Formats: sequence, C-alpha cells, structure tokens
Amino acid sequence: MRDVSIGVDTGGTFTDLVCFEGNQLKGVLKVPSNRAHPDQAVINAIRRMEETLSVSPAAVRRFVHGTTVATNAVLERRGGRIGLLMTAGYRDVLDIGRSYRSDVYGLFLKPGTPGFLAPRSRRMEVTGRLGPDGAEIEPLDPDSLDAAIRALLEQNVDAIAVSFLFSFVNPAHELAARDAIKRLAPSVSVSLSHEADPTFREYERTAVTAFDAYVKPTLDRYIQTLAASLDEAGVTAPFQVMQSRGGVCAASIARERPVRLFLSGPAGGVIGALGVGRDTGIDDIISFDVGGTSCDIALIDGGKPAIRQTGYVDGFVVRAPMVDVNAIGAGGGSIAWIDGSGGLRVGPHSAGSDPGPACYGWGGTEPTVTDASLYLGYIDPAYFAGGTLTLQPELARKAIVDLATRLGLPPEATAHGIHRVVTAQMAEGIRLVSVKRGIDPRGFALLPLGGGGGIHAIALARELGMTRVLVPRFPGVLAANGLVAAPITHEASVAINRDVADIASPELGAAITDLDRRCQQLMAAEEVAEADVGIEHFADVCFKGQSHTLEVSIDLARIRADQDLSSIHADFREVHERVHGHSEDAPTRIVNVRAVATYEPFAGAAADAALPKGEARKGTRTIFGADGVELEAAIYDRHLLQPGTRLEGPAILEQSDTTTLLEPGWHLVVLESGSLLMEPTR
Repeated sequence: MRDVSIGVDTGGTFTDLVCFEGNQLKGVLKVPSNRAHPDQAVINAIRRMEETLSVSPAAVRRFVHGTTVATNAVLERRGGRIGLLMTAGYRDVLDIGRSYRSDVYGLFLKPGTPGFLAPRSRRMEVTGRLGPDGAEIEPLDPDSLDAAIRALLEQNVDAIAVSFLFSFVNPAHELAARDAIKRLAPSVSVSLSHEADPTFREYERTAVTAFDAYVKPTLDRYIQTLAASLDEAGVTAPFQVMQSRGGVCAASIARERPVRLFLSGPAGGVIGALGVGRDTGIDDIISFDVGGTSCDIALIDGGKPAIRQTGYVDGFVVRAPMVDVNAIGAGGGSIAWIDGSGGLRVGPHSAGSDPGPACYGWGGTEPTVTDASLYLGYIDPAYFAGGTLTLQPELARKAIVDLATRLGLPPEATAHGIHRVVTAQMAEGIRLVSVKRGIDPRGFALLPLGGGGGIHAIALARELGMTRVLVPRFPGVLAANGLVAAPITHEASVAINRDVADIASPELGAAITDLDRRCQQLMAAEEVAEADVGIEHFADVCFKGQSHTLEVSIDLARIRADQDLSSIHADFREVHERVHGHSEDAPTRIVNVRAVATYEPFAGAAADAALPKGEARKGTRTIFGADGVELEAAIYDRHLLQPGTRLEGPAILEQSDTTTLLEPGWHLVVLESGSLLMEPTR
C-alpha cells in the first residue's frame, strides 16, 4: 500500500475521517463524537478505518486533525486558571477594553471584555517600563517580578500570561519574566505577548495573550492525550493540526500558540471548498457548513478565501489570523421553540450530540431541524450517516406534533416552518459576508457542506436569488478533506508603526529578511526543505491618522527596483478605493509587516480510477413539498451517478455522509470531477 494520509475533523455531533492512498481517495467515515473525550472519537474513527477500509494505522504517513477543543474551552469556560503580569499602572487594561458596543439596542448588556480570563485578583503589576522605541525607561525590578509571580502561584494558577508595555518592540523584559516563571514554577505554562501578538494596541495584545494562556493547558493536555492514543493505536505518522488561517502545522508547534486554533475546524471546510472550486473551474464561491450545532459561512472571491487579522470568539475580539468565517447558531441540532409573542424560532441553542435531536433516541425530546427533515421525508432513517445511526421517525413525529399543537398548525406546516426559519437565518448570515461588503451573492456559486448542507442548499439559493449550487462529492466530510489538502503554513510579523515616506527600501527589506528567517526556522521544524517553501509578504497600512488598517501585498521586486516604498503607497490607495469607495493622495503609514510561508505536501486528489457501477435509482419516496403538498421524489444512490448524468427534481440523493435535496423546478448535472451542479430549469 502506498503512503496513506488521513484527515480527522471533530465536530459537535459527528467526527469525520477521510483517507487518501497517495492522492487517490480511499474512503470516508463518520462516527459519533464524544463531547467529554473528543480524542476517543478520533481513535474510534481510526479503528473503523481499519475495519471498513482495510487500512492499517501503521500505513498512515500523515495525520492531520481539526479540533474544536480551543473554542469549546472558551465557550464552556473550561480553560486554565491563569494569572496575568502587567506593567505597573496597566493592571486594568483587560477590563477597560474599547468603547465599541456590538449590540447598540440591547437592554441587557454583557461585558465586552473577557475579564473572566484573569479576574483582577489574578492580575499583578511589575515595576519596569520600556518606551515606544523599545528603550528602557525603568529597569525591570527582579524583586517586584518574583513577588508578583509568587502571588499568582499562591492562587494555584496553571498558566501565566505576560503583557508588558512595548514588548513588541523590545521583548527583553518579557523574556526575563519567562525565565523567572520557569525558575519558580517549571510546570506552569507561559504566554508572552510579543510571541502571541507582536503588534501595538495594548488591550488587543493583552486580550489575545490572555486567551492564549487560558486555552494552553486544556489544548496541551488534549494533544498529549491524543498523541499517546494515536501511538497506542499504531499511528506513528507526524501529527499535524489545522490553524485558523487555513494552513496546518505540527502539533508540537500548535501547543506553543493555541490561540491560532480557534477556527481549526471551520478552516478545514473553507480549504475543502476552495479545492472543489479549483477542480470545477469556479472561483467565486459562498460555502455554508451545516453541522450539528452551527452553520459556518465563508466567501471565496477569485479563488482566494478572505483572511482577517482579527476575529471573534464568543463575542470577544481575538487578534489572530483567521479565515473569515461567519458562524451562526443554525445546525441540524438547533432546537425549534416558541417565543413570547407566539412566533416560531430556531436556535441558537442546540441539542448537539448529547442528548441530540429527538429522532436519535438518546433522550432528546425537543424538536430540531433534523427532526423536521426526517418528518418531511428528506432523510432515510435507516441510512443516516451511512447507516451508523438508525433514526426513530416516531420520536421525531412526536416532537414535531407537540410543537405544532402549541402553534395551532398542521405538523407538516410546522416542519416546513422550521426549515423556512433556519433558511432565513442562513440567508442573513450570507448577506453579512457578501451584501454588507458590497458583494452581490448572485454572481457566486453556493456550496453546501457538512451533514445538513445539501438539504437546505436550493431553498437557500432561492432565498438569495442565486442560480448555481455546487455540491461536492463528499460534502458531509469536506472539512476533513480540506485538512489533508491544506498547506503547511507559518506566519511571522513585526510592528513598524512608521510613515511610508520615512522608511527606506533597504530597511524594510532587512525586516522582511528577518521574518523570512523566522518562518524558515518553523518550516525546518516540520522537516520541510527551504527550497520547497513559498513566502508571501503583506503590510497593514493606513492613512496617517487613521486607526484601522488594510492589508496590502508587498512585491519585493518592485520595492527593490524603486528603492523606495511608493508601490506600497499606490497599492494601498487602490485597496482603499476598492473597499471604501474613495481614496486620498495623503501620507500613509505602515503599521505591521508579515511573512506567510507555505508548503503544499498534498498533490491534490486524483479522479477515481474506476467509479462504482450499478443502478443509481433506488426507488421513490413520498415527501412533503411547499405548503404541505405531497410529492413523489425519486431516490438515488449518489455514489453510483456517473459524470454527465442529468436529473430533474424532485429527487433525493443519498450517500454515506449526507443527503442532497433536488427540489422541483431545478435540475442537476454530474460534473467530471464528481461534483453536482444544480441550477433552475429554464
């Protein structure tokens, strides 16, 4: 057997596995997640791989993992007990935050700053201060430092975050603090702000460093436990983890900077969608990943996913590079309920995997989106998740009927109402990443993924006026597929904070050379040869006096040829015009510069040498269409549909990882890549 690569994505309801032999897809699997012990679901998936795909764990040469552990640690407030060391006089930065209010009209406001990470009693001031140029204004007082560390240790902290003033210019004081912590408490993990976020803005840098320290003990334990379990199961391949930016890195490196893993799972879906678009020649895609608890929406414009330097976790600002994913509480497990005015609502609370939707038979009794799909006839109860879980239609019916009785509506209208509400929520989520940014979604293809995406795709496209739906071969495990396809990526950045006119080209070139060196060191730790690494460079630029930046690509050849930075100035004005609709011939300022190094270890999936043959049509099934009308839908085995096949709706396509609904008035064509292109019938 050739080298085997596997990607395993853990979600709230199912854990997905894809297996490649060389660049040939060997098979896909879904197993129930274990919320209390997510590592066990990973091992269960590997054992099933051995049983059903006849792939030995010893044959695995690359193991890539997407995990929600870091995010869940914040959402469930189960991170480490951390302390925070601050420059004297800046103890309350974490509470002060910014004056920005995300909910202008809310009557009951939640704190906009993550004070829960380190309450004031666990924030200690240290004497010593650097100036904005990195020069030492006041020496670091070792007695003050030791006293602050001991005060935190007395409160039983298991991690310490250090955020000293202007450490991103001169890290000397923070490095001294780390040495002192390791001397006094070798087992306590440490996060330094100049490593977590080496840029200016005191609150944002302190917050991201505190988040890094908060999730580090939890993620460290998880990776250690999973690594030991993988070794016991016979998987000795390098262990890699997906980062929020959309690239993977060694698990040992991920343990050192866990704040970069908040979108580990959703990022895999975006990279998977990018690959599908590349295979089909479609560069403009809006993907929506419907899992058990949420719907993750992303926009791919011109074959490139949007990357943002600041994201949100549980409503809190986290300044770390992330694929631009808009997550909303609309998944298969989202619970339908009646609000105070008697209206039907869906989510954001979810049944998750425990107890799960009512139809799972695991103790859930409230109606969910999955229960509605089953009641409407869209899902075969005996073939859910490839038959790994047999659904119980009578429990779904009871949950829907109970809700319908309280609403005073027929059960089928109630089930359709659940679908219409969740579709409207998904549509609004898509408008936030498209229309709100001046992008017309009607020029994009809609790409569903996740276990529930295919059922809602056409209804969602119709809601948005979109006329193309692109369904991957295995949409239910596309996030896991994206893990294998993702490049190894590392990033390094440096704060500049100077006017473009005041920076000479050789000076900027020297800073970029140092960033390249740092990236190459990280790649060397991944055993990637320097010649195989591609590096791109970017600058965060603004007009002088502006408080927010735009990212501009740096062309080193142009800079060196011009011997000045006029090209950066011109490129920034062009980006500003495109984003904001205007620009000025005014002085500009470079705030940060970053280098992003990538290496593509995966050659790309090859077409199957021999597609399975057989009669694709399995029969018909009665489903409820719009307004409760009963329809006879043809049922097909998606795996047996050959390229060039054209089908008219209504039809249902079943496969091991998901179900796709082809509504009346729409048709589909099976593309050479195996993806489906669904369009309105003219």
